[in-house]
Amino acid sequence: MAGLLSNLRNTLIVSFVIALAVIAGYQMHYGSTDAIFWQAVFRWLHTLAGILWIGLLYYFNFVQIRKMPEIPAELKPAVSRFIAPEALFWFRWAALVTWVMGVILAFNRGFLVEALTLGNGFQDGRTAFIGLGMWLATIMFINVWAFIWPAQKIALGIKEGDADAKAAAGRKAMIFSRINTLLSVPMLATMTMNQTIFG
Repeated sequence: MAGLLSNLRNTLIVSFVIALAVIAGYQMHYGSTDAIFWQAVFRWLHTLAGILWIGLLYYFNFVQIRKMPEIPAELKPAVSRFIAPEALFWFRWAALVTWVMGVILAFNRGFLVEALTLGNGFQDGRTAFIGLGMWLATIMFINVWAFIWPAQKIALGIKEGDADAKAAAGRKAMIFSRINTLLSVPMLATMTMNQTIFG
């Protein structure tokens, strides 16, 4: 057991095998692989990727950004060379999977257009609120790929830049990361409350 748990790849393989067995169990008891079954699968993938995305967003904002000024200068390269690039890899790809699965889920459930139009101008609360959450998540997704990741590549030295460029890029990445933190709380309110209130 220690060998399994000491290796993240093996731990995740076993976790996904168990999850697939659970999904197969749902399919057997549900008795179909119709649109509702696939909605459940897409919701699981959307939620799994979303937890990773927002969890890393909160790690960056609640821990790394706040504590970096306290880290001695000689230790900062360990964060910027090893921890931050790895965390940013999972962060940006989790954002992509979350967004894609959310769009697929809305399409599969038949309300993508209504959600994108905010319930036809807030005439339908169910699609208006989930649409609001989708737009907030879309802004956050764009921020990750168009602003945070390109700026972080400069700030971390993955892409060339002098000291001033690195400082400016670090500030830019932090601002857009804080924008995403600001948007994440209302976005999560729409995603969680919509399912409970409107089903």
